[in-house]
Amino acid sequence: MKIKSKIWIETEEGILISEGRVKLLKLIGETGSLNKAAKAMELSYQKAWKLVDASNKAAKHPLIATQVGGNKGGGTVLTPYGQSLIDAFETINASCWTFLDEELKKHKL
Repeated sequence: MKIKSKIWIETEEGILISEGRVKLLKLIGETGSLNKAAKAMELSYQKAWKLVDASNKAAKHPLIATQVGGNKGGGTVLTPYGQSLIDAFETINASCWTFLDEELKKHKL
């Protein structure tokens, strides 16, 4: 038996971070591209941009930064704040799962 749950963190402006947004941000960090991250998640570029933009608006600092031009062209990178948000969310999420598993064991259903 397992408990199923999803968590997300909200501010007054909306959803700051969730499992799906963490996955998108991690892919941006890995690929250096919002477009490539969107394709990997089978999202349209527009949908991916709306998710990141909404999170940026709910955040204290930008989660991603765009880079223009250069020898290798432009791209999108994860900011240090964006990475710290991912790390915090993953820690909180893991603690939540541990807590829920322990509670389920206590009740011996």
